[in-house]
Amino acid sequence: MIGEGNLGLLLKIGNREIVGGRVVCAIIGLISFTVFTALGAFVYIPLPFTPVPITLQTFFVLLAGAALGRRLGSLSQFGYVALGSLGLPIFAGALGGMACLIGPTGGYLIGFVLAAYVVGRLIGMRQSPSFIYITLAMAVGSMVIYLLGTVQLAFVLHCSIAEAALLGVVPFIPGDALKVTAAATVYSRSQRRFREIFP
Repeated sequence: MIGEGNLGLLLKIGNREIVGGRVVCAIIGLISFTVFTALGAFVYIPLPFTPVPITLQTFFVLLAGAALGRRLGSLSQFGYVALGSLGLPIFAGALGGMACLIGPTGGYLIGFVLAAYVVGRLIGMRQSPSFIYITLAMAVGSMVIYLLGTVQLAFVLHCSIAEAALLGVVPFIPGDALKVTAAATVYSRSQRRFREIFP
């Protein structure tokens, strides 16, 4: 028979294993989405009429917020932006350095961090959010990226917000709508598993 003292010890050990497992999962998730966003930058299609390229990054940004939650999701994107700012060539076009952060597309990079937080916050407000709700939450996240990106684009190019939106928002709406739908689909089908791994 297991005595009361031994049972308490086993429970303590069990709790430590659970906590330790969650920490390991959190670290793996954080690093994974930092890497995924970096890889998404290498799906790079420049457009001749705007300094803003097409990439796959926003798919991973939105999914990071949904899957990891507001804290870990935004931290994964902060890690991505920080590593790129330090000079690692992980921004779009295999670029890196602070010049990218203060350049025409820097607002979008900063928007990644805030968008992941917003998506994680909105989705975290529902126990089992529907596909429509997840899609709307991710659409809001995309708008956050658009907003910050457009403001900095207008500032750097010395143009109006409307002109910046024509360069940095309008051409990307169809592609981003597909990425939002794809990210929402992935999360919707796996949300139960994500919540078990990243509670």
